[in-house]
Amino acid sequence: MYVVTLVTTPQERTLDGALVDNLRNAWGGGDVVWLGIDEAAEFAIPRRPDNQWQVWEDLQQGCVDLVVQPVEGRRKKMLLADMDSTMIRQECIDELAAQAGVGDLVAGITERAMNGELEFEEALIERVGLLRDLPEGIIETVLDQQISYTRGGFELVNTLKANGVYTTLVSGGFTAFSGRVASALGFDEHRANTLLIEDGKLTGDVARPILGKAAKVQALQEITARLGISEADVLAVGDGANDLGMLKRAGTGVALHAKPAVQAECDIRINHGDLTALLYLQGYNRDEFVT
Repeated sequence: MYVVTLVTTPQERTLDGALVDNLRNAWGGGDVVWLGIDEAAEFAIPRRPDNQWQVWEDLQQGCVDLVVQPVEGRRKKMLLADMDSTMIRQECIDELAAQAGVGDLVAGITERAMNGELEFEEALIERVGLLRDLPEGIIETVLDQQISYTRGGFELVNTLKANGVYTTLVSGGFTAFSGRVASALGFDEHRANTLLIEDGKLTGDVARPILGKAAKVQALQEITARLGISEADVLAVGDGANDLGMLKRAGTGVALHAKPAVQAECDIRINHGDLTALLYLQGYNRDEFVT
């Protein structure tokens, strides 16, 4: 059995009941269950539809995300989440670069790296090099003034934790940021790269080994082994090319507002819902959310 989940933008809540019923009837589905009023609904179907992606494209025009997945095992035991442009709305390195006067240059490199056009590790070294001699105190300034959280992140992390799920923030960014974000959102642990600092200034380098695409997969392997669970028990979410390894290995890999190259390789894509969509995908009702 499969379950079809329909999710729309939570601010507008414009998921039409007639649309849901029509799709349920066309696909021979069971009773519709509304998980969030006018926002999220689901129904069971006996098999995966042949026209799933055609319907997905049509629904995208109406700001509706469509996910089809097996019913069995969809509630996960571990969350593995990217940070930049996933749990927060910014790319931390771009914000630091703006303070250093090289914002446009670094943002361009970041965009190419996240699209998979550049090797992540090489791109990170190049970008960090441009931050050389930036005062250490700028990090705190950026955290306080430039960083904002993606809608639904607190609900996602804390609802899962309330249901016994282990939560990990894993980032190709920097521990100076992931520590603050993990603490604010309630993650059980965080992993990221460490900016090297001497005499109160950034040296223009990061500690080795660099946490990139392979290291995110390694985090998945190490933490699941430590917890005594399987990779199928993991829900992973990210937006960039360096997230693809963990998104493909996890039982459920979600491309959240992701780059086109990333979406093309992921079966679960959320372009209109926020992070609470990841709760709806597991069958949680909005009344169950920890807010």
